[in-house]
Amino acid sequence: MKRLLFLAAAAAVLMSCGGNREEVLKVYNWSDYIDESVIPEFEEWYREQTGETIEVVYQTFDVNETMLSKIEKGHEDYDVVCPSDYIIERMLNNGLLVPLDFASIPDDINYIKQNASPYIIRMFRDINPSIDANDYSVAYMWGTTGLIYNIEKVDPEEVASWDVIRNPKFSGQILIKDAPRDVYGPVLIYLKQKELREGSVTLDELMRDSSDESIAAVESFLRQVKEGVLGWEADFGKDQMTKGRGVISLNWSGDAVWARDEAADVGVYLDYVVPKEGSTVWFDGWVIPKFARNIKAATYFIDFMCRPDIVIRNMEETGYVAASGAWEVLESQVDEELDPINLSYFFGPEADSVRVDPVLYPPQEVIERCALEHDWGDDTEKLLAMWSRVKGDNASVMTYVIIGLTFAGLFTAMFFTNKKRKRRRRRRHRRK
Repeated sequence: MKRLLFLAAAAAVLMSCGGNREEVLKVYNWSDYIDESVIPEFEEWYREQTGETIEVVYQTFDVNETMLSKIEKGHEDYDVVCPSDYIIERMLNNGLLVPLDFASIPDDINYIKQNASPYIIRMFRDINPSIDANDYSVAYMWGTTGLIYNIEKVDPEEVASWDVIRNPKFSGQILIKDAPRDVYGPVLIYLKQKELREGSVTLDELMRDSSDESIAAVESFLRQVKEGVLGWEADFGKDQMTKGRGVISLNWSGDAVWARDEAADVGVYLDYVVPKEGSTVWFDGWVIPKFARNIKAATYFIDFMCRPDIVIRNMEETGYVAASGAWEVLESQVDEELDPINLSYFFGPEADSVRVDPVLYPPQEVIERCALEHDWGDDTEKLLAMWSRVKGDNASVMTYVIIGLTFAGLFTAMFFTNKKRKRRRRRRHRRK
């Protein structure tokens, strides 16, 4: 019903503009990934800056490939979309993105230029060695892949290595994210430790490795992991951790903070770690697709989303960590009760000792052993085939039990939804 009402409202906006597409900005973003109150504020700000009227048509998606298909095959005229890193790479490689012209924005309101993080610039430059992705995209949110664990049942030394997910001691208590790309990368990094130490391969090379040999090695490891898996989950893993039904969950950092905070309220104590072997980082970013019809307003919208106060509001609403390097954003996350960590790689040399949550902002020594995932192109099908073989055609009985319990609890949770709307929501998207 909510979607139908939204589409009706979107149609009304288009009709009210009298068919003048230059007065409409079509934005396509992940669900629950923005403070929607900033949208009318953007419309007002845009009029103040340009003297022109704009109305935003805002739509959402839940799977990267759904968004990509609408643009690549359907030639949908979205002006701004927010794909994940590997989809940005795919769109860039396939000529589906428009170069960003932020020079057209006055310097005093050019928040991209003012607040760019050196780490983000470097990572986006690595997306495609021959085409600088910074010229076509602006990072929005980011995080790491690691392990959520119950500190009363799992020793920190045990969870310091990826090998823990096949430890028979925790059989039947391990939740694995149903996201083949985010599982493959960390496992391959674990399996290639000898080569990494010898320098015969780099982290970046591993993230581009779609060889049959490496896929077979990861598959063999995951078949051992499968024996102890409580469930392969899309979004219920963090919830099961808060209820004590699992003790280890391969998950994303944003979900980890949500789970840790929720669990503490009911006497379950969780933490999150990026294992010592290394892991992956992920990004979502704003881009202007090839078939966009309002490039000027799209450019201003992306810039507005990088204004520090808007960045902070979106972080507070969604629970994710912004890719902004603005000092105001860092200050909004300071907690004097935490130990200082080195974030100079992200915010610059003055951030070499800041008190923020290391789950949200990994210290430099952690980030140095993490790598950006890459698009495999046509070889993606090999990854999906391997994943299907590992999981098997049928889900485990326990998976169905968990799903049933989750839905049963949903009705109870709905009663408290309104009271918790202001609390941070931390959900990661489906990635293939």
